[in-house]
Amino acid sequence: MAGMIPRDFIDDMIARTDIVDIVDSRVKLKKAGKNYQACCPFHNEKSPSFTVSQDKQFYHCFGCGVHGNAISFLMEFDRLEFPEAIEELARYHGVDVPREKGNPSDRPSIPRAQLDNDYALMDKATKFFQQQLKKHANSEHVISYLKKRGLSGETVKHWEIGYAPSEWDAVLSQFGKGADQSTRQQQLLDLKLITENDNGKRFDFFRDRVMFPIRDKRGRVIGFGGRVLDEGGPKYLNSPETRIFHKGNELYGFYQAKQAHRQLDKVLIVEGYMDVVALAQYGIDYAVASLGTSTTPEHIQMLVRATNDIICCYDGDRAGREAAWRAMENALPYLKDGVTMRFLFLPDGEDPDTMVQSIGQQAFEAKLDEAQPLSRFLFDNLMQQHNVSSSEGKAALKAHAQPLIEKILGDNQRDLLLEELSRLCGERDRYRRDRDIQQANQNSSRPRYVPSGAPQKTTISPVRMMIRLLLDNPSLAIESPQVDLSALVETAIPGLDVLVKVHQFCAAHPHAHTGVVLEHFRNTAESRILSKLLTQEHFVSDEGAKAEYADSFAKLINWHCEQRMEQLMVKARVSGLSADEKQELNLLMQAKKPG
Repeated sequence: MAGMIPRDFIDDMIARTDIVDIVDSRVKLKKAGKNYQACCPFHNEKSPSFTVSQDKQFYHCFGCGVHGNAISFLMEFDRLEFPEAIEELARYHGVDVPREKGNPSDRPSIPRAQLDNDYALMDKATKFFQQQLKKHANSEHVISYLKKRGLSGETVKHWEIGYAPSEWDAVLSQFGKGADQSTRQQQLLDLKLITENDNGKRFDFFRDRVMFPIRDKRGRVIGFGGRVLDEGGPKYLNSPETRIFHKGNELYGFYQAKQAHRQLDKVLIVEGYMDVVALAQYGIDYAVASLGTSTTPEHIQMLVRATNDIICCYDGDRAGREAAWRAMENALPYLKDGVTMRFLFLPDGEDPDTMVQSIGQQAFEAKLDEAQPLSRFLFDNLMQQHNVSSSEGKAALKAHAQPLIEKILGDNQRDLLLEELSRLCGERDRYRRDRDIQQANQNSSRPRYVPSGAPQKTTISPVRMMIRLLLDNPSLAIESPQVDLSALVETAIPGLDVLVKVHQFCAAHPHAHTGVVLEHFRNTAESRILSKLLTQEHFVSDEGAKAEYADSFAKLINWHCEQRMEQLMVKARVSGLSADEKQELNLLMQAKKPG
C-alpha cells in the first residue's frame, strides 16, 4: 500500500537487530545459561521471570505473559506505535525509513536530516516563546493572566508555557533572516510557524497568545496550541497539519504523563490544554487532551497500550455527551479484556480546570472513582432512544446495540455486554442456552490428543505442537521432507490452515528466527493464535524438536486416515462404494493392522 513502510525494509531491520542490545539499553539484563534474564519491566515482581533469547530474538515473561520481538518491545516499553518503532530501529542503525510510493496524498518519506532540523527549530521556537513571556513588553499582562487562571510559576516553567508576541513578524524576524533566508522561511512556512496571504506577504501564525508546546510520544516539540488572552478570535489556535505534526495521532500531555509514571494506572481524557496543566498542578498528572479534534482510534490505541483504565471527562451538555459517544465508538475495536473505559460528565459551567481549583485533588479524584463504566453509558444512552416495553422497541434496541458490541475486541467484555443486551430484551435465558450449546459444540468438535514424551502442563494438539516448534525452529520446515502438509489439505483439522501458512513462510525463510516469523504475521488473523502458542511451554528440547515435529505430523496422518476410513464405512452402509473407494478402504484397513 502506498505510503507504507516496505515489508523487506521491516524484515531487514529485524534481521539486523540484536534484541539483547535493545532490551539491555532499557532494562539491565543478566546472563542466565544461553538466555538473558531481568525482572519484568511490565509488571511488578521480586524475582526475574522476564527472559530474552538471543538465538530466537524473542522475549517472554513467564509471570505476566508479555512476549514479542524487538519491534514489539519498543512499542510496549517506549509506548511507540508501529511506524515509530521502525523509525527508532532505523535511527539505531543509522538509516532512513523508506516509504512506498503511490497516491500523492500519501505521507511522503522525509529524510532523517530534514526531520532532525525540523525538531531543532521547533525546540528553538519553544525557548523563544518562553523568553518572550519574561521579556516582552506585554509580559506583565500575560503573567497576570496566568496567575488569574491559578497557575504557579513552577507549573508554567514545567509545561514550558510561553508567549507569542503581538507583533506581526516576531518569529519571522527571529528565525527567517540570514544568508539562507529563503530556505529558513520555507521551513517556517512548512512548520506553520509563519503563514502567507494571497498577496505573498508573510507573517507570524501565532500572535498575542499564550503558547503551549505540544510534544510527541518521544518528547519532541511538533506543534503548538495558542490561547487568546482576551476575548476575540478563536479561543484556541492549534498548529495546522505539517510533516511532523498530525493532530489525530497526538495527545497533549501524554509525554509528560509517561514521564511522571513508568506505569500509568489510569489516564484522564479532557478537552483543553489548561485543564491538563491545572490538573497536573494539583497532583493529577495523568491527564491528556486531544488537539482540537475528537478522540480518534489512533488516540485510543496509544492509551490502550499505556494503561488499563481510560476515563473520559466531558461537559454534561449535549455536545459533551455526543463527544463521549464518538470516543466510545472509536474505542470499541481496541477494548481488550482487562481494559476499562469510563465517563465523567461535569455540571454546566464547570471544567476540570475550575473544578479542581475549587474542590481540590482528593475530591476531584473521588469523582473520577464514580465515573460511569462503558456498559452503563452505552445502555443508558440506548435506552433513552428505544422503548423496550414493546417488541418493536426491543428489536430496535437489539439492532442498534448488537453491531456496536460485536466490535469489542475482548471476548469476555463482549460476552457480558451481549448478555446484558439479552436481559434488556427479555432473552437472557435463551442467550445463555445458545451460548452454552455453541461452546459445547466447539469443544466436542475438536479432536483431543495427549502428546508422547515428557509430562505436559497443558494438553497441546499435534497441529499446535508443530506450529510451536516451527516458531522456535523455522528450519524444521526444510529439515523434515517427510512432512507433506498437502496430504491433509482436505481434512477438517482445526488450525491446519494456520500451520500451512507458518510452514510455507518457514520453508521460504529457513534461516529466520522467532522474531522474524512473528513480524511476518503481525496484524494478521494468525497473529493472536501464534501469540497464545508462544505463552505455552512444550517441554521439547532443541535436540528432540525434529523428531517431535515428525511424530506430530504422523499423528495427524493417522487421525486423517481414521477419519477417512470412518467416512467410507458409513457410506458403504448407506449407499455403497465405488471400486476406487473400496480399494481405498481396503488399503486404509491394511495400514491400520498392527505389524
